[in-house]
Amino acid sequence: MHYLAGIFDFQLAVLAGLAACVAAAGVAAARYRRCVTVRIVALLESLAHANDQIDHQALHDTLTQLPGRALFEDRLSQALAASPADAGAIAVVFVGLDRFKLVNDCRGHACGDQVLRAVGQRLVASLQARDTVARIGGDEFALLINGAGDAAGAAAIADRLRHQLAAPFVILGQELRLTVSIGVSLYPDHGRDGSTLMVCADLALDHAKKIGRDNCAFFMPTMNGIVNARADMEHSLRHAVAHGEFTLHYQPKLAVASGLVVGVEALVRWQHPTRGLVSPNDFIPLAEELGLIVPLGAWVLREACAQNRTWQDAGLPKLKMGVNLSAAQFRQGNLPETIAAALAETGLDADSLELELTESMLMHDADGATLVLERLCSMGVWLSIDDFGTGYSSLSYLKRFHLDTLKIDRSFVRDLSVDADDAAIVRSIIVLAHSLRLNVIAEGVETADQLAFLRMLGCDEFQGYHASRPVPADQFEAFMRRSFALSNGRRTGMQAGTEAVAMPTLAGR
Repeated sequence: MHYLAGIFDFQLAVLAGLAACVAAAGVAAARYRRCVTVRIVALLESLAHANDQIDHQALHDTLTQLPGRALFEDRLSQALAASPADAGAIAVVFVGLDRFKLVNDCRGHACGDQVLRAVGQRLVASLQARDTVARIGGDEFALLINGAGDAAGAAAIADRLRHQLAAPFVILGQELRLTVSIGVSLYPDHGRDGSTLMVCADLALDHAKKIGRDNCAFFMPTMNGIVNARADMEHSLRHAVAHGEFTLHYQPKLAVASGLVVGVEALVRWQHPTRGLVSPNDFIPLAEELGLIVPLGAWVLREACAQNRTWQDAGLPKLKMGVNLSAAQFRQGNLPETIAAALAETGLDADSLELELTESMLMHDADGATLVLERLCSMGVWLSIDDFGTGYSSLSYLKRFHLDTLKIDRSFVRDLSVDADDAAIVRSIIVLAHSLRLNVIAEGVETADQLAFLRMLGCDEFQGYHASRPVPADQFEAFMRRSFALSNGRRTGMQAGTEAVAMPTLAGR
């Protein structure tokens, strides 16, 4: 910005000097002199206007036309300089749209852009002219509120904003409802400079999201420890990806009717050198945020394929190996080539691999997803929709895409035997899938009652702690060998190119 502004300032100076030279030269022809003067003035005005436009663009968000981060920081600094330290009248408020990524994934980026504009307009209309509303990135807005008063006053303002933003938006002819999370810091309680107040508000926003979203949180000193812990986690995760600190655990998939093992899912675990096994819930979202999910996902794919091939070469039954794909992997553009390379490198047959996808990653670009799935299907790879029922759950895409299996989300299985609504949803999913000649597997099965209910509803397969926790490869191999012996000739083909074995008790349940 300053570089371009400097160029224009230089041009302005040159033109001003030219005007002075013309006047001093005393050009004989008055008309010519007037013409030159008019042209110079017009150029000066044009350059001044262009300079103003550049300054505006540099200081404002191009999508919403709201102030950007730099202008917000400048106004915050001015407000702090003009406010006595004991006034306690300034609040910095960060507003984050909850699960805004789903809007872009499900309704498209054009809709997402309209939502951001509408939210900005509603925020501006909700505050006074002396306040500032800025868009500081992605789905986050920053508010500078003068005259907020004490914590109770700031809380009242934040609560009012949250409820006003909860009212439905009409975007591209469709009604859309949003929730927001809000983080608040106060001057001088939480900081005496703008940078500190913004950091504190951001920490409070993160806390509001972590405790359930759709709420407001004020900064607390204990949140500093959270920031330090996150920084340590980021550093450790980058080190883990670079030095291979990950391992895979395996969880069996069983036929509901017979109890035979018909497949296995590979689940990544982080073997931290000092913390031990780190839960995927603690590092997968961070890996996605840091852009590490693609190399991590590629490693999981190769390792799972290699392990399945090793088991087959050792004489174990041929089972489908389920591998979860991230949205970033799916959108890379070369997924079929990546899958083909992993299969070729490990020597695994395509019909021994099942890729587990989510609804949102397919609907992000339905046309592109169709082409990718067609190529994967032609390779002979099995395709499964994970967490079915939590996204679109659309008949149109089930008919459109080449899929083999629907995986019912654990949230519907948890209260299946005692909640009539969950039972009705699961029953409908099973009937729908079977009518489209799709296999159905329920995840998160933890009790005999849940399994009995799934059997009554006609579900095909299940996985969960009722059968086994995910376990390391050596334990799963030992279990499979016991299973193979226990079946004693009962192996029957469950899918083309797969076998099934009886399920014994597995250590680690």
